Amino acid sequence: MNLAIGLSLVILFAVGVPIAVSILLASIIGIEYFSRLPLLMVPQQMFVGLDHFPLMAIPFFILAGNLMAGGGISSRLVDLAKSIVGGVQGGLAMSCVLTCMMFAAVSGSSVATTFAIGAILIPAMVRHGYPKPLAASIQASSAELGVLIPPSIPLILFGVSTNTSIGQLFIAGIGPGLLIGGALLVFLYVFCKLRGYGLQDREDRSEFLVAFRRAWAALLMPVVVIGGIYGGVFTPTEAAAVAVFYALVVGGLVYRELTLADLGPILRQSVLSTAAVMLIIAAAALFSFLISRSGLPREVAGWVTAVFDSPWTFLLAVNILLLAVGMFIETGAAILVLAPILTPIAIQFGIHPVHFGLVMVVNLALGMITPPLGVNLFAACAVAKISIDQMLPHLVRFVLVVLTCLMAITYMPWISMGLVNLLY
Repeated sequence: MNLAIGLSLVILFAVGVPIAVSILLASIIGIEYFSRLPLLMVPQQMFVGLDHFPLMAIPFFILAGNLMAGGGISSRLVDLAKSIVGGVQGGLAMSCVLTCMMFAAVSGSSVATTFAIGAILIPAMVRHGYPKPLAASIQASSAELGVLIPPSIPLILFGVSTNTSIGQLFIAGIGPGLLIGGALLVFLYVFCKLRGYGLQDREDRSEFLVAFRRAWAALLMPVVVIGGIYGGVFTPTEAAAVAVFYALVVGGLVYRELTLADLGPILRQSVLSTAAVMLIIAAAALFSFLISRSGLPREVAGWVTAVFDSPWTFLLAVNILLLAVGMFIETGAAILVLAPILTPIAIQFGIHPVHFGLVMVVNLALGMITPPLGVNLFAACAVAKISIDQMLPHLVRFVLVVLTCLMAITYMPWISMGLVNLLY
């Protein structure tokens, strides 16, 4: 059955069938033709996969991110970032990274971050002399921080699929997010100095106090959400609902840029995004049930422990696997299918599941900026109105920077676990 499902999945991917539909159809083929299970298992296991309270956080965080994007948050965060780093050569490019780090703590989605920040900063960088493909590459690479810095939808999916604490995963994501963000900032500063980009970046820069006064309400949101979770005031799921309420208040009453007329399109977009994510989760739950029932995880675990004799070699193999997977499979689907198989093996090697979760998410986040199916690339190309092949020469540099950070996160567990060990 495993072979039949695997071949079906590869064929469906190859002919361009959407990921969620491919997983669902491959599972149905496996049940109908290669097992004795009734087709009633399809809706049953799909429902079981969605019947997890923490998953309620996903639609709320998606809605909160859309509300913040439509409520004037993006422009204020951009102005604040420019006031901090815009005074140096390359400051506009560095502002893109810094803004994405701040917006990531609001939206939890890299694609939302690409559209919300890229619509402002890509044209601004082009006006200041940056080549458009370079500007789009900077935006796509910076936006992947949206899946690392909490709140993060992929971290929620990993926690649900492996029964790992979502609160610990959130706090563990802070270190890797800051590391990658800091590495991108340093690289851009040196790169712009060497290439002569950003000589006019000091123009149109607000004073820090002025920009901070305009953005303080937006900056309070991650403080309220994350502080409430770690202060024991509410769970991550309840925090997502608080984030929606806060976004409505800030966008509608504080900034007065969110009107009743805006709510219809925002709710529609949030429903569509939620439905797409939930369909993937439901289909992956059915797929995981069939794989687990077939005994494949035990066979894989036995093979891996026989071939790899140390955590170091196992993590290297996992990195290579996930980098390849991330290039072709959507992040959420990859987590839901692979995390339940790989995490128990990692635990056998003495690797903490929270650390392994961050290694997995950073790997798959890298897939968001690598062709052929990098979602951030498509989003950045849509904003910049260019093709992916124009971005590739510039993109290689950023991929290498993130790869270097990935190796550090993989083999220096304290980057992820330092705050977790301190607070738990």
